[in-house]
Amino acid sequence: MQKEQAPRPEPLDPPMVPFAVAGLVLWAIAGLVLFASRDWLVAQGHENWLWICLAGFLIGFPGLAVMLRHDANRRRRRAF
Repeated sequence: MQKEQAPRPEPLDPPMVPFAVAGLVLWAIAGLVLFASRDWLVAQGHENWLWICLAGFLIGFPGLAVMLRHDANRRRRRAF
């Protein structure tokens, strides 16, 4: 005799664009803070940190495009 299983909850499907934008903003702020203290970075041998922030910021744009498409598909799925 099998017990009746409880219905499975719907998976979370939040809008993703705010997460992508937040990531872009955080990389930009980190880059600006490090740019303001670039003399200290050079003295410590960490000048590549500025390039890391720039790379994180620039890689965020394709991520933002993917999240825009994801959210558009999400809205389309929920419309039916």
